[in-house]
Amino acid sequence: MTDRVLAIDGGNSKTAVLLVDADGKVLAQVRGPGAPPQTVGMKRGLDVFEGLAREAAAQAGLSPDEPIAAHTSAYLAGADLPREEEDLTRAITERGWSKTTFVGNDTFALLRAGTAAAGGIAVVCGAGINAVGVARDGRTHRFPALGAISGDWGGGGQIGNDALWHAVRAEDGRGKPTLLRDALLEHYGETSIFNVVEKIHFEEIELDPHVLCPLVFDVAAQGDAVALAQVDRLIEEIVLLATVSMRKLDLMDEPVDVVLGGGVLTHTGDVVVGPVRQQILEAAPLAQVRLVDVPPVVGAALLGLDHIGASPSAELRLRSAYSEHVPAAALDVAASG
Repeated sequence: MTDRVLAIDGGNSKTAVLLVDADGKVLAQVRGPGAPPQTVGMKRGLDVFEGLAREAAAQAGLSPDEPIAAHTSAYLAGADLPREEEDLTRAITERGWSKTTFVGNDTFALLRAGTAAAGGIAVVCGAGINAVGVARDGRTHRFPALGAISGDWGGGGQIGNDALWHAVRAEDGRGKPTLLRDALLEHYGETSIFNVVEKIHFEEIELDPHVLCPLVFDVAAQGDAVALAQVDRLIEEIVLLATVSMRKLDLMDEPVDVVLGGGVLTHTGDVVVGPVRQQILEAAPLAQVRLVDVPPVVGAALLGLDHIGASPSAELRLRSAYSEHVPAAALDVAASG
């Protein structure tokens, strides 16, 4: 069987699947809904992944009774603790998509997508927020990323929920006046935030905090103090996640890639990334801070290619299919290989 890697980037809002060969050639790529097993249930989540994996296999021209790949490289939102990774590895292995399987948190895929170096720091801010660090000697640092119970703040869900919280308090007098109130009233087509809250309570309208999140940045751009404070807090959290990981791995005085990704970061331009870069460089001048420019599923595929011992040129080929920018480290390794 030709060595193939089945790569899965299972986020909260979407699932991306790549099937690549050992030379880094993309054989198939498909996308589907987010289905984190910890959220939707193990069977339902894996059924979604399997449907996409089978679709990729068909797209690549594989027969239904043929193994999809030699290795499955699955990096999933919600795989935050070793116990969860072990449970998911066992469940995916039982599906029989490949001979071997590795499951990790999706932030590791973001890191590999953003750097060809051995190690680095990745911070993701999408539906939620998380960070991981990998030292050149293989040591890792990560956070539980379980929400408020593990000390987290940030991500689109948190920011959107807080937008409603501030709007409510602005209207009833407990909080500072803010244009967030006007933005939410326009969004919902209501005349008072009380009406919005009442309709959410009776499930007459849906509270989707991820949809509300962009309103915070829109209002902050108008100079609103409350919204600006939310943006500043997000910047602080991202910098903390990165620098704490760097300190834990003794990387503050080392050249290290800091990779940023996730929908909140990639869709806000330099509003967040610019100050984050500046503050990280003030603390760690040798760091290279960059916004990831290829999909995280590419990182999952690269980690899979690493696992099967693919040649350095495979990374160059795969990256080149998705981005005109190829990290210098990838070029150096490919040349030496």
